[in-house]
Amino acid sequence: MKKTSLSLVILALLLSGCTPTVIRNSPAIGQGMEKPPVEEAPAPSVNINPEAMVLSQRFDPPEGTQRELAPEGSFGEYLQRLPLKVHGAPILYYDGTEKGDRAYAAVIDQPISPKNLQQCADAIMRLKAEYHYARGEYDQIAFHFVSGFLCDFTTWSSGHSVRVDGQKVTWINQRANNEGYESFRRYMDMVHTYASTLSLEQELVPVSLSTIAVGDVFIEGGSPGHAIIVVDLAKDSSGETYVLLAESNMPAQETHILANLGNSTLSPWYQVKPGAFVTPYWTFPEEALRRFP
Repeated sequence: MKKTSLSLVILALLLSGCTPTVIRNSPAIGQGMEKPPVEEAPAPSVNINPEAMVLSQRFDPPEGTQRELAPEGSFGEYLQRLPLKVHGAPILYYDGTEKGDRAYAAVIDQPISPKNLQQCADAIMRLKAEYHYARGEYDQIAFHFVSGFLCDFTTWSSGHSVRVDGQKVTWINQRANNEGYESFRRYMDMVHTYASTLSLEQELVPVSLSTIAVGDVFIEGGSPGHAIIVVDLAKDSSGETYVLLAESNMPAQETHILANLGNSTLSPWYQVKPGAFVTPYWTFPEEALRRFP
């Protein structure tokens, strides 16, 4: 790889948009911090089924609420039915080492690259791409690099790869790339190298917090920046909304379900309220909510 290409790789990783080990902008615990946030007022209790291996079966909706099932075949349904690792499994970093962390409730059973690539926005792009790949919707798998280049799986799988030369990005012939899953994973590694919260934020459509749905994303592009995705949703009779959230972080690590450190009774569910949305590693402004078009 030319020196200019290497520089762009470094730039893309710096702009990956995930939070560092100790996080700014949040009252929650980053690593090395000793105390969780002060707990809120009593909330509906949550029943956890440790033996269940599917997201919507592991975590019952909060007491007095009802899960809103996403439409059949939708991205939302895919997220609600994500497979989980066994209850209590640790989060693993990309190199296989364990992350000492108590800010999670479950680990999604999805192998990640052994490279330091699948961080926060990357995990969200991976979920969306895996959904379309499983359905054979290859033409729906496409992401922009930070440079603006559109890297689509249709072109990739037709026997092409990407060459990055400074600011110039072009398609080149690569017969090994096809529609197979190994090729798909190489494609995702390429996307994760050159895309970030900055580029993903531009691909998503702003939506009102009052319309929050499974598959929506809280995202702030930047360096640092962060992104999390809504993977389940429940409502009570008065219209109060509760969500489950998933994220990855940096260094690259397995995607996991966030715990609610501010309310252990409600955890891992979060109540959706107007204003800033506080999670263990980031506080998002209300206007940070976006949706895949």
